[in-house]
Amino acid sequence: MQTAMHTDTEGCVRAVRSKDARFDGWFFTAVLTTRIYCRPSCPVVPPKPENMIFYPSAAACQQAGFRACKRCRPDTSPGSPEWNQRADLTARAMRLIADGVVDREGVPGLAARLGYSTRQIERQLLAEVGAGPLALARAQRAQTARLLIETTPLPMADIAFAAGFSSVRTFNDTVREVFALSPSELRARRPPEDRSAGTPGGAPALRLPFRAPLNPDNLFGHLAATAVPGVEEWRDGAYRRTLRLPHGHGIVALTPAPDHIDCRLTLTDLRDLTVAISRCRRLLDLDADPTAVDDQLRTDPLLAPLVDKAPGRRVPRTVDEAEFAVRAVLGQQVSTAAARTHAARLVTAHGDPVEDPEGGLTHLFPSTEALAEVDPDTLAMPRTRRATLTTLVRHLADGSLVLGVETDRADTRARLLALPGFGPWTADIIAMRALGDPDAFLPTDLGVRRAARDLGLPSTPAALTARAAAWRPWRAYAVQYLWATDSHPINFLPA
Repeated sequence: MQTAMHTDTEGCVRAVRSKDARFDGWFFTAVLTTRIYCRPSCPVVPPKPENMIFYPSAAACQQAGFRACKRCRPDTSPGSPEWNQRADLTARAMRLIADGVVDREGVPGLAARLGYSTRQIERQLLAEVGAGPLALARAQRAQTARLLIETTPLPMADIAFAAGFSSVRTFNDTVREVFALSPSELRARRPPEDRSAGTPGGAPALRLPFRAPLNPDNLFGHLAATAVPGVEEWRDGAYRRTLRLPHGHGIVALTPAPDHIDCRLTLTDLRDLTVAISRCRRLLDLDADPTAVDDQLRTDPLLAPLVDKAPGRRVPRTVDEAEFAVRAVLGQQVSTAAARTHAARLVTAHGDPVEDPEGGLTHLFPSTEALAEVDPDTLAMPRTRRATLTTLVRHLADGSLVLGVETDRADTRARLLALPGFGPWTADIIAMRALGDPDAFLPTDLGVRRAARDLGLPSTPAALTARAAAWRPWRAYAVQYLWATDSHPINFLPA
């Protein structure tokens, strides 16, 4: 078990006294005298150290009887970077809970996905996060309810069921307990930035927080440059794409701002709001800790100038792991433009059509079940890559290969390498962008090798891998800095 930050009392007190926003989401401060919990950067005068107690999650604070601060709104802080960085049982469980699995499948479903008993899951989460899976899911439902109350004009009864509550009474009781306000009072005092209410049809306008700094160039540049026509587009300064969700589908528009990401969601079923937000945060790597990443990479004198020039680079990830794996195969040994062309053909022929009144999105990316039924002879690509693709989608469709937030990264990488046509580059790009491995590395990538050569780093895969050992556990972020030395469109926000 890893040492949790909330157990370092002196360090937590220093962070609270300095109001350091970098630690928002890492831990929460509960005040014994007021029975309120806050984020470390709360603007109020810090309490006396003897009146502070620290918890690893908002759910743990709520379970201990503390209410959310009305000033700093701790329930809206960025998520802990631990759950994306780590690959152990607790981290995998936290990622699944954020994806709404407990609400959809219950604690037994969560345990089944992880391959453990419900008792083991509950014991592990209580030990590390201070709350069990039900309490964590309840805290998430409360946050979803708050978002809908503050950003849409929906009736409270609709919000209750959209947020995942089983009854309006449970919704009312939970909101009062967590926020010390009734749902109506919460809507009446919503902050000005949240008053741009969405439509009754379900298009809330949200502000996704992150830890500064965040460099949007390679993040949005990569997504825009590799966008599959019909599924993704860059329009009016926003990256837009379709989403395949548990209860329906959606369209999201994500726009970078100096201190947050503007997120506008249009959903066919509002029960998918929590899942959609979680997947958008994962897509943009918003729960990363850029200070920890950049400090480590700066220890290499050849990387330090790249970090100092444009700190805060994130790893562009995905909203659908299986989709990205298919696209990675389509992109083997071809240009970005050719990969987009191959993917667009699949989308047009086999994707589910959607309506987009605001832009040019036309389809959901094809499901693996639909792709598994495609006649291989109709695929316009070399025979070996065709075999690689059909084998991949067959394994994904029958469940013998699972790509998701719950998967063991090392085991999944090994399973990918065992498939025909899968070399280290394909397995590692999937590990980096689909599985979210912060330490995935691409020593055979031509862009990485070219940047290494120009910087004076070793350019052969073996020698570069040896040098990159000093960058661990953040080698995926080092790849972003190396790629950024090139003039490829992935490194720049579109005009």
